[in-house]
Amino acid sequence: MLSPSVDNLVAQLTRLPGIGTRTAQRLAFHLLRVPKDEALALAAAIVEVKERVRFCRECGNLTEEEVCAICLDARRDHSVICVVEQPADLLSLERTAEFRGLYHVLGGSLSPLDGVEPEHLRIDELLARVERNGVQEVVLATNPNMTGEATASYLADRLRGRVRVTRLASGLPVGGDLEYADEITLGRALAGRREM
Repeated sequence: MLSPSVDNLVAQLTRLPGIGTRTAQRLAFHLLRVPKDEALALAAAIVEVKERVRFCRECGNLTEEEVCAICLDARRDHSVICVVEQPADLLSLERTAEFRGLYHVLGGSLSPLDGVEPEHLRIDELLARVERNGVQEVVLATNPNMTGEATASYLADRLRGRVRVTRLASGLPVGGDLEYADEITLGRALAGRREM
């Protein structure tokens, strides 16, 4: 029903995460409606990001330089490293303006069922950073799901005895209701309670 070019565009758009066929068709039709220069600007932005953006040599964050701005910032606490799964997780933590240390992006989480083993992640690079840079604390900020917890546990075992290892607190979200919280979340909230 559609031209081969539009079919190809829809097929390429469905390869993006969270984009199904209907959304891809809407995006394709939108791109056909906008002026040519606007559609080409999007294409140029994609080409530019693929050519210029790389992973930071130190932490694995996205950057256009060899080393990212966070790693180069002398005002940050270089004795603390926060370990995250993806660059998007780093951005979420940065938005809080609470963490002033450095980061380490693993590039995923351990998942043997999906074929993701320790050698597929930036774990050796983390261990090397801890050894050579005088790191005193590693904050494990992997996702609180099965693979994130397994990754945190594995890293804690590997780092134990070398450095202080901490884990992000977990529990009830602000504005949440107790009646809707699951048992695991409530249990963690109780275990992590603090004095007021």
